[in-house]
Amino acid sequence: MSTLELPRIVENSPLARIARWKLRQPNVAMVLGHTIHLSGVTRTDFLRDASWVAHELCHIRQVQEHGLLSFLWKYLVESARVGYYANRFEVEAREAGRRDAPQVAVWLGLTPPQGPGRGGSERASATDARPDVVV
Repeated sequence: MSTLELPRIVENSPLARIARWKLRQPNVAMVLGHTIHLSGVTRTDFLRDASWVAHELCHIRQVQEHGLLSFLWKYLVESARVGYYANRFEVEAREAGRRDAPQVAVWLGLTPPQGPGRGGSERASATDARPDVVV
């Protein structure tokens, strides 16, 4: 992962703030194309959570694989059909958060995480969850 570059990260994003308000969460990361928008969390604190970064990087990869408009449509249809938590794109990103966190931590110069982190267990509590929105 040493050859990777961080994507653009926007703090205090008005769009992420709307998502945070809508989701009634204290913090949100939101992928718009190839940019991560944050609300309720600083760039520094976000980058300290390797599993959260891995989760969002997975969403960026999903956008690259499907194309922005195609991915947006598929994500929204999937969310409407099965809800946010069961959305296959979120399931994949949670798995990436678990699987890739140790590599991302090394890449970011962090101590690799010991617990489940952003990927969490499949039954994470509402207080542990940090929803993100992908557009």
